[in-house]
Amino acid sequence: MKALNLVTLVLLIVGGINWGLVGIAQFDLVAAIFGGQDAMLARVVYALVGLSAIWQIFPLVSGDKGSIARTEVRR
Repeated sequence: MKALNLVTLVLLIVGGINWGLVGIAQFDLVAAIFGGQDAMLARVVYALVGLSAIWQIFPLVSGDKGSIARTEVRR
């Protein structure tokens, strides 16, 4: 489960950076890398980012301490 949480977290970071670039510079990095927004591989990446967001909602609302997104900083 930790590996899946790590993968989804990485995908959310990629998605966040991509949306930041879209908002700041009107540049879609995923589309540029994979051949446009309508390219099948770009759509797969978009879908995986969306599914990752949905996956990370569950530990957030359940208070699951095993989630990467909810880990505490150790002193």
